[in-house]
Amino acid sequence: MLKRWRLVALLGGALLLSACQQETTQEIQTTDAATDKAVDTTQVYNWKMVTTWPPNFPIFQQGVEKFAKDLEVMSNGRLKIQVFAGGELVPPLQTFDAVSQGTVQIGHGAAYYWAGKVPAAQFMTAVPFGMTAKGMNSWFYQGGGLDLWRELYEPFNVVPYPAGNSGVQMAGWFNKKIESIDDLKGLKMRIPGLGGKVLAKAGGTPVLLAGGEIYTALERGTIDATEWVGPFHDERLGLYRAAKYYYYPGWHEPGTVLELIVNKEALAALPQDLQKMVEINAQALNQWMYSEFEGLNIKSLRELMAKPNVEVMPLPETVLAELRRLTKVTLTEEAEKDPKFKKIYEAFAAFQADHQAWTDISDGAYYDLLKAE
Repeated sequence: MLKRWRLVALLGGALLLSACQQETTQEIQTTDAATDKAVDTTQVYNWKMVTTWPPNFPIFQQGVEKFAKDLEVMSNGRLKIQVFAGGELVPPLQTFDAVSQGTVQIGHGAAYYWAGKVPAAQFMTAVPFGMTAKGMNSWFYQGGGLDLWRELYEPFNVVPYPAGNSGVQMAGWFNKKIESIDDLKGLKMRIPGLGGKVLAKAGGTPVLLAGGEIYTALERGTIDATEWVGPFHDERLGLYRAAKYYYYPGWHEPGTVLELIVNKEALAALPQDLQKMVEINAQALNQWMYSEFEGLNIKSLRELMAKPNVEVMPLPETVLAELRRLTKVTLTEEAEKDPKFKKIYEAFAAFQADHQAWTDISDGAYYDLLKAE
């Protein structure tokens, strides 16, 4: 009987050892669900990332560096990204080309910086009188906007992700009061993208300047007005010392989207789990940046309004109405020049109309209720 029990014990032990060996083998030979190929979970991928932002730029560059660190932690050190600010490895406005050509694997910036190369990309950043962050996110994730964006970038070997939003920006700093649309005629203003084209329609002169040049140009009178971002960044740049009138709302950029762009071949070379980590971390960065902007702008606006030399005021309704009319003219003209622009414009406008109908009886109605108290 004792021998029999010993035999059973030995057989049980052998079966247990065999099971453990099989389990261990399965852990080492993890397979990629997309390719059904074994994945080496010890392989480390080293990427380089370039951005359009200056070193230590709050929220923008800060968020990108957070993205890289979070991704390294989540991947258990399997995906490491070395981040370079604008100009440290390539010039800021060559970020798109560097990712497209595979010089680096990943980049961060804003799609309207590539308007000269891809005019329709401006819809993926900001459209005058367009949608806020809430609407833009809904369009990308639920309304087909992200599919259109990726189709637009397909010829350039680049895969885009929404990765940050400034929220509704301010209309900008002006060295004179704006009381009618005529006050914009001859006005030299630093303003990029489609907003600049609309200003030109109103008789103004859009000027493109890097962030580091804005304060000096405004102080010396080289420009008469400037938009930048919002209270937090505007205060840090000291724009309140160079102009008195701070206007709202940011009609030109109501929900400015920032983008993460990844080289298509580099992304495809990653195992599926790492690809998913890039996607999920881009979504996290998108929300983190928006939350930072909202929270920090509250404090900075309060401080700016307390300054004796600053007047925070709304643009007149007549001015906004005319700018809105000119926006429709501008978008229609641009669509006539470019079939891709036209396709995305139509999709954007259709989604915005539906989203506005919902907003009117959700957020809009609720905020109207609060105002009535």
